[in-house]
Amino acid sequence: MVLSDRDIKRYLVTGAIKVTPHPDLDKQLGACTLDMRLGNVFKLFEHSKYPMLDLKSDVSIDEIMKSIEISDNESFILQPGEFALAMTKESLELPDDLVGRIDGRSSLGRLGLIIHGTASTFEPGWSGNPTLELSNISRMPIALYPGMRICSFTFEMLSSAAEVPYRMKVKAKYMNQAEPLPSRIADDDTL
Repeated sequence: MVLSDRDIKRYLVTGAIKVTPHPDLDKQLGACTLDMRLGNVFKLFEHSKYPMLDLKSDVSIDEIMKSIEISDNESFILQPGEFALAMTKESLELPDDLVGRIDGRSSLGRLGLIIHGTASTFEPGWSGNPTLELSNISRMPIALYPGMRICSFTFEMLSSAAEVPYRMKVKAKYMNQAEPLPSRIADDDTL
């Protein structure tokens, strides 16, 4: 069951869903969504320095990416075909019985901006600033500004609270992230 606007408000008031800073509900709350705003830090692959992403290489993904921080008044220009990690200004903490799902905003999608490639689910018990997987699939550069509403979250109730919520997992690779974290796939046992 997807939470409605009234349920999202109730969960925010009781602290079951924690969003910091508290959202401006007049601007950020939809009928069943909560918009979040773009943060100031971006991570980009240094493709001119490294020939490829090799998951079995000794070079960590952190080394292949550079971090860019812009002020609230600056724009970040996402070039056509470019990929960047970013994050929301808001941090999010989910209870053990809710799943969060991130989606791009339709108005931005119509410009060719993709907000997430594959990672749309935020598990029960997850906490941190959501990382955005930004891609520009249009032919024109897109200027992005810190503070703009960039994505929306829906929240779904589980049939019961998770037995092992994300915060209790041994390998909770993206717990409590405060910056856009590059892939931690090298930590997987399958490589």
